[in-house]
Amino acid sequence: MIRRLNKNDHEVCFNLLKTKSAENLFLIGDIEAYGYEQEFQKLWGEFNENGELIAVLLKYEENYIPFVTESFNAEGFAEIMSNDPSFKMMSGLKDVTEKIEPYLEKQPKRKRQTYYAKCTRLKVNKNDVAFSNVQQAVPDDAEALVELLNAIPEFSDSTITVERKRRELKNGTSRSFFIIEDGKMVSTASTAAENSLSAMVVGVATLENYKKKGYATKCMLKLCSDLLLEGKELCLFYDNPAAGAIYKRIGFEDIGYWMMYTY
Repeated sequence: MIRRLNKNDHEVCFNLLKTKSAENLFLIGDIEAYGYEQEFQKLWGEFNENGELIAVLLKYEENYIPFVTESFNAEGFAEIMSNDPSFKMMSGLKDVTEKIEPYLEKQPKRKRQTYYAKCTRLKVNKNDVAFSNVQQAVPDDAEALVELLNAIPEFSDSTITVERKRRELKNGTSRSFFIIEDGKMVSTASTAAENSLSAMVVGVATLENYKKKGYATKCMLKLCSDLLLEGKELCLFYDNPAAGAIYKRIGFEDIGYWMMYTY
């Protein structure tokens, strides 16, 4: 049976989602931030014959994200999405989204697949790394952080603004670490979508003339070690297997593919 979830379902919903807190980064963060009763955010749950919650579907604005633990009613989830005139996106782990996709009435305009990795412990001993030149960003560093990312070709299509970066650093949904050399910020690593259980690593970048010095790895190690000490699981997306090799040396492991469909 599929039905709308409400605040009375919060405990059972969270008990399901926190079994995979890195995989459910967006669902956990959105529920913590906005709950169950917003016009722009709705949740549905599928319950098995024993009354146990086995699947969750989140709608945030025009995007739908499913999470399931076992065989589920993919056609039922697809029907909810197809009946929503504002439905424009679906994202989630490939082994879930690929079961829903055939039942959707619309054909995707664009489909993007990225590697999805998570980290629950570091492979590197942080005591062997000198962090003396790694600084944690405060809201006043937002402008320099955005300027650094804008100077990196891979981030040329980034939509981050100084105002948004400052707000995220202030409200705790993001944190950043960076290294200064020659009087300017040259390397950084950040989180996004931080919640009580997990966080996503984003914006790992180094200016071209300062690469091959291990700066980005240092920023990431400091970032990851702080978050893991807080009991949070870390996740990230990556396209480039070469970048993936760096993340895996630190302690990230692939957990599947993350799909983003645009309709």
